[in-house]
Amino acid sequence: MDQEKVLKEFEKAGALLRGHFILSSGLHSPVFLQKALVFMNPQRTGRLCKALAEKIRQEVKGPIDAIVSPAVGGIIPGYETARYMKVPAMYVEREQGEFVLRRGFPLTKGMRVVMVEDIVTTGLSSRECIEAIGKTGAKVVAAACLIDRSGGKAKVGTKLISLARIAIPAYAPDKLPKELAALPAEKPGSRHIA
Repeated sequence: MDQEKVLKEFEKAGALLRGHFILSSGLHSPVFLQKALVFMNPQRTGRLCKALAEKIRQEVKGPIDAIVSPAVGGIIPGYETARYMKVPAMYVEREQGEFVLRRGFPLTKGMRVVMVEDIVTTGLSSRECIEAIGKTGAKVVAAACLIDRSGGKAKVGTKLISLARIAIPAYAPDKLPKELAALPAEKPGSRHIA
């Protein structure tokens, strides 16, 4: 699936929103990718995650033992990608502000893991997830996401595989363009839910 088809899936779902948004990273953007509207459709989610699984298989040499994702946003694409790759799906969740592996997930030393995320903006959640995985002794062999909205600038600490890589502007709160600052801001992200 090429980048244009990925973005079409988001557009068809009504998930490519325009306005003034405060992202989970704290940055402000005129565009928000509301992946929940994509993920509510199992067929659409399946198409995207199957394509991501295929791309991971092409780009990662050697076996993959598990997919691990950050909660909340990464759980669905992580699970679906793992399903297509026929490996276990696990997730880390925040406990006192830090990602930890809980719920008895059997991630152990030496396992080869791909961290799967939904959307990458700054790479912070991905880096935090990868750090939590590393504490188990498992090895993160790659990170993957549906959309890298940093245009390839986000650093996650390992190779980042994405179905679409686009540069969507994001601004620090004190560096907003006038036209964006004039709009009321919405905060649709999920970072501080758990």
